[in-house]
Amino acid sequence: MSIPSAVDTPVSLEISPDGGIVGRTRRYEKFLGDMAGVYRDAAAWQSSVAERGADELIYWVDDHRYQEGPGALIVGTSTLLPGRIGEEFAVTRGHLHAVADRAELYHCLSGRGVMLMETLDGRSVAIELTPGKAVNVPGHWIHRSVNVGDEPFVTLFCYAADAGQDYEVISAAGGMKNLVVADGDGWMLAPNPDHVGYRQTDAD
Repeated sequence: MSIPSAVDTPVSLEISPDGGIVGRTRRYEKFLGDMAGVYRDAAAWQSSVAERGADELIYWVDDHRYQEGPGALIVGTSTLLPGRIGEEFAVTRGHLHAVADRAELYHCLSGRGVMLMETLDGRSVAIELTPGKAVNVPGHWIHRSVNVGDEPFVTLFCYAADAGQDYEVISAAGGMKNLVVADGDGWMLAPNPDHVGYRQTDAD
């Protein structure tokens, strides 16, 4: 019987009150200036940059990669701050996994958000998440987090370490097929007239 190496040893993760992970492997942050082309209303985005500054933090992701090789997982947290650009709520860039059949699980820790999901062949689903609710994003589904509340939307996620991310699939299609926009005190889906359809991919 082989003895597990240090990287195969079980670890305990501590999630801080702001949604970050103590002892994280990595943190990356996205600022308002990084979000060019993400929102359909480019004029509203430019106005927001001028008023609020390009260095305003929009969201950050902490993850913990504790193992490599087949079967390894990445566990992390995503914290998306509240806000609006025009009629659109604050969003993450969104992605399809580079190894497209890899699934991902999201569990809401705090806040109120929507997981917007679409497939290359045009299916679209939006699931609202509040604390204690989770969503399984199957393989081959593009997905994006949207904060529709007035406090940080924090999710715990888990996916295969070899999945990778394809961020360009959304921009190449003119944005996602649907937008999550304000509707009174709530939200609704609105068709994106700039969407030209997703390119097919050979990723598997």
